[in-house]
Amino acid sequence: MSSLASTSAEPPARRLILAFPAEFELLLACCAVDAPETRLQRVAAALKKGVAWSDVIRLGEHHSVLPLIYRTTRDLAPAIPAAIRDDLRARYENNARRNLRFTAELFRILDCLEAHEIPVIPYKGPALAETVYGDLALREFSDLDVLVRPACVLRAKAALRDLGYAPNIELSPAHEAAYLASGYEYTFDGPAGHNLLEIQWAIVPRFYAIEFSMEALFDRVISSELNGRRVRALAPEDLLLTLCVHGAKHAWIRLCWLRDIAGILQSCNLDWEMIEQSVAHDLLHAPLPDLIAKHWQGDRETERLCRDVAQHLPAAEEYNVESPQYFQWMAQVRERFADRLRFAMRLALTPAISEWKMINLPPWLFPLYRVVRLGRVAAKMLRAS
Repeated sequence: MSSLASTSAEPPARRLILAFPAEFELLLACCAVDAPETRLQRVAAALKKGVAWSDVIRLGEHHSVLPLIYRTTRDLAPAIPAAIRDDLRARYENNARRNLRFTAELFRILDCLEAHEIPVIPYKGPALAETVYGDLALREFSDLDVLVRPACVLRAKAALRDLGYAPNIELSPAHEAAYLASGYEYTFDGPAGHNLLEIQWAIVPRFYAIEFSMEALFDRVISSELNGRRVRALAPEDLLLTLCVHGAKHAWIRLCWLRDIAGILQSCNLDWEMIEQSVAHDLLHAPLPDLIAKHWQGDRETERLCRDVAQHLPAAEEYNVESPQYFQWMAQVRERFADRLRFAMRLALTPAISEWKMINLPPWLFPLYRVVRLGRVAAKMLRAS
């Protein structure tokens, strides 16, 4: 590990100066990784401004942070209407029960795959709740994600049939081979729910031009405890980087993703030679080593992106991931021209399931799918101009 400490005595003084509605300020206070007394002071300051509790609940649902709101405000009875306290408690308890059911199902999946000698890393979901929050009940998740090596995907698909899981897309052998090369996940329906399980053999699809070596991730794997059981887990540095890429892929539209990262910054001994700063520091007071903070403060483009994300976060909505605006955003978050060019080329020339559905070509004509893809991308760009 690097000799850099993972925290400094005081967070760097310079932060983005941002103004938010009181309801979103309350969310930020509840999610902050400050000391408890400082966090409660932020909560009290937001409540003094007056909040519309219906908006707090709505924002908490969208940003998947209602358990943290309940945890932070449960001892502030005089300041919280009784009906809101009851609602938050009921939502918290429902989330806790669901997470326990999901964790039990995850163990069943792990047992199945390990019985077939398929190494697997639980990713996000229960594993992240336990690692970063120390409590399964404090993080919301709606599915289970596990990482496997690319060579194990087909064996994993076959093994999961024993548990009643089936992928929600069916591909011909030729299309499946192409999908394994350019895609990154299969989503499965199972007895416990629709779209419950995601088997991932990459962190993002190939066209994003962000390369993670799955073999290297498995080589650096650590052992972690999940609800009393030892499981494989990503090394903290790998976990941070993959979560940053996941958040950027979704344009940082949910506060919970920043809270995940703030929690890692606070609780893990990180090798800062591997990682970069994120906007989590500004909104949630995640501590940073002085060296990393000074590097970020000199980067005007990073500061501009952080400000854009922060300003849009309270009212953020899902992006249309096939829109020109989304791809423009993805290009902006790449720091080098060569990376932006590589992203644009792969975006334009990497066929996907949508192209395969349009026209069924024999394997020997598969290169023509690139022409189909290029035509579709060009048409979208022209419609948007």
